[in-house]
Amino acid sequence: MTSFWKNRTAFVTGAAGFVGAHVTRMLVEQGATVVCLQRDAIRINPLDLFDLRSRITTVTGSIEDLPLMQRILNEYEIEAVFHLAAQAIVGVANRSPISTFETNIRGTYMLLEACRLVPTVKRVVVASSDKAYGSHQELPYTEEHPLHGLYPYDASKACTDIIARSFALSYQLPVAVSRFANIYGPGDLNLSRIVPGTLLSLLRGEAPIIRSDGTPIREFVHVEDVARGYLLLAEQIDQTRGEAFNFGADSPISILDFVNLMIRVAGLEGRISPQILLKEKIDREIDAQYLSAHKASARLGWNEAISLEAGLRLTLDWYRDNLDRLG
Repeated sequence: MTSFWKNRTAFVTGAAGFVGAHVTRMLVEQGATVVCLQRDAIRINPLDLFDLRSRITTVTGSIEDLPLMQRILNEYEIEAVFHLAAQAIVGVANRSPISTFETNIRGTYMLLEACRLVPTVKRVVVASSDKAYGSHQELPYTEEHPLHGLYPYDASKACTDIIARSFALSYQLPVAVSRFANIYGPGDLNLSRIVPGTLLSLLRGEAPIIRSDGTPIREFVHVEDVARGYLLLAEQIDQTRGEAFNFGADSPISILDFVNLMIRVAGLEGRISPQILLKEKIDREIDAQYLSAHKASARLGWNEAISLEAGLRLTLDWYRDNLDRLG
């Protein structure tokens, strides 16, 4: 365990969400004093599932509230900021683009302006996404690929990405950008996502449903590796400022093969088969998305530590142990 974070102060937006809670947990475990922003009083969220509530300070409010962001950074003398607050569900973004843009775009520039104005802030990491790249013929995505994300969620993350790097270039703000592949692991309560939805179906003895024709190719990285990547970006901010870094597992897989892998991990191969809802591709869905993490490996020393099969076993075990708490 590194001693870098011992007695440092960190502010995590989106801490009540899946990835934010894991970043918070890792910071706490490494000795940081963590302040978390929570917008809504959610009945159950990962901060509670991971028993973090008593180990952090929680502030309720909106990321778009500039005076509140300044007050938090000043009063708690925040050194490191991890910006993970976002409306992250693609379907919700398609139905409600304005609220998505307000949170993901306006929330980003308000927080970064607060960071610019508060001198204690020395390192900032902003969450972008592989979705910011949009559709490209040449894969895997490298950091040199242009950001072509045009659908509401994708566009909001492309804007987040560019705004963060603009603050670094224009104001020398010590900010770096992460672009992760699809993230999975314990504590994801967005059951519309493929991993928790499939694993919970399997634990209940039900056939998992694939809401496409099964052919899209995606990439998945375990949330423990993700949290480690966030901390590395912040720790090495002198070398990462103003840059974006891809984090992926270098193991693209079709959605059908991925679901079948989860069935095998659950020990149900030959007994349960997935239900494929569509015979044709979803209109406007990107066929393949996956990343090159060469830059993160060469510059940060980051590599995937948890393989896909091992990560799915860990995740399945967590959902099995917490099935009663999830309702």
